[in-house]
Amino acid sequence: MIQTSHARIAMLCIGAALPAALAAQPAPAPSPAPSGSAQGDVSLTIYNNNLALVQDMRQLTLPKGRTRQEFPDVSAAIRPETVTLSGEGAGIVEQNFDYDLLSPDKLLDKAVGQTVTVVRTNPATGAETREQALVLANNGGTIVRIGERIEVLEQMGARIVFPGLPPNLRARPTLSITLNAATPGPRPVTLSYLSTGFGWKADYVALFDEAAGKMDLQGWITLTNNTGTSFPNARVLLVAGQPGDDNGGNRGGWNRGRVAPQIAFKPGTQSADRERLGDYYVYPIAGRTTVANAQQKQVSFLDVAGAPASKGYYFRNDWLGRSDEAQSFATVLNLSTAKGSGVGDALPAGTVRVYMRDARGQPQFIGEKAIDHTPMGSTLSLRTGEAFDVKVQPTVEKRETITSDEWEKTGRWRVTVNGKTDDVTVERQKVYWRTTMTYKVTNARPTPVKVEVVQAGLDNWWSDTRVPSETVKGTQRTLDERSWTLDVPANGETTLTVQFDTRY
Repeated sequence: MIQTSHARIAMLCIGAALPAALAAQPAPAPSPAPSGSAQGDVSLTIYNNNLALVQDMRQLTLPKGRTRQEFPDVSAAIRPETVTLSGEGAGIVEQNFDYDLLSPDKLLDKAVGQTVTVVRTNPATGAETREQALVLANNGGTIVRIGERIEVLEQMGARIVFPGLPPNLRARPTLSITLNAATPGPRPVTLSYLSTGFGWKADYVALFDEAAGKMDLQGWITLTNNTGTSFPNARVLLVAGQPGDDNGGNRGGWNRGRVAPQIAFKPGTQSADRERLGDYYVYPIAGRTTVANAQQKQVSFLDVAGAPASKGYYFRNDWLGRSDEAQSFATVLNLSTAKGSGVGDALPAGTVRVYMRDARGQPQFIGEKAIDHTPMGSTLSLRTGEAFDVKVQPTVEKRETITSDEWEKTGRWRVTVNGKTDDVTVERQKVYWRTTMTYKVTNARPTPVKVEVVQAGLDNWWSDTRVPSETVKGTQRTLDERSWTLDVPANGETTLTVQFDTRY
């Protein structure tokens, strides 16, 4: 485990432990409602895409037949069309969501056309005067008619006394449901609905030991609630994945878009020892907690010590890319999520922040990189920054046309038109290019380094590129990219020379 002493990396915003239990598992009876809340036994299933399933079990006493029941303290970001209610012998006839919450502006909006009392206080004597006023408008200021005059109250320093609360203006988000009960009596009912405004993501803190080739990795779940409603004493289940949502549920969430691809990423084929929900991984967190509105919480879900890791240097050159000055290699950290030879877990999408100890033994930040949902057994190369001492200068040494005798001179096709088949032979001259590239790599470090140079743009949809000559044997990563691994001596340099034969 990562040490908890002052030598370990300081973590920010470490919250109380979040709860975990399957939201779909029914409780035998609802827990007592938390103080100040009308909610019952609440379970939250929160996804990555600004969406959550809320299940709220409350105790109701219903008469036989139709009755109107109010459910205060639902999410202010509820999707009313997703509401379901399950309870023995009771069904929904009609439902209304009152989303106009009580505020000074809303109260004035509702009072337009109504009579209110305007109260003014004499600053010298403290005496109050009261006048009846008709509210004419509330647009950037409150306009009223008092007798035969029109006044803007914001400019007069007045306050307004209302005769009562207008209908459908609530102090808390409230769902009103008309139920039809077959039998009277008390019973638990479960209110379920989808809500936007929830989100969670993963954050990782990595402590890299270059000399040992090891990495300590700690994972944190960061949970947010921007629904306008707090959920005290709730069970929470976190699902790593984005279920399909045609209602725009992923707008504004933690995971707004796809993460940029890694320098090198090989997806794994191992199954993590975690609970699944369909094609998603589930991250249950033990206990209950209060998921307060406008709050961010963090809780640890991963703690791995001594996972194998290594540092490398990476440079990718575009087709015919050249530079008058040397460019820095990207510094990358290579690690595996495999069981037994790596982290040994599936990693939900998030950001990996990397630290290394300085000469005094203090951990210092060296870079960060976002990752997508990563299966167990994957290989990751995380770009943490640019190398100060390791440089490369790509140069186009020569570019010339070559004879097509070495390449395809004729083409033969069998063509069928209107049931008749003919063999067609075409002989045509093609133009090919031979490009000679050099990559001069310098190393100002006191130790030798191993670097990876990648040349991109080789395919360009032709699928007809050849490498007749290279001073170091390369590897064809894809049709479009070829890579070379070079050993560069300490305080020295290495030059790679490659010829490419292409159609363009």
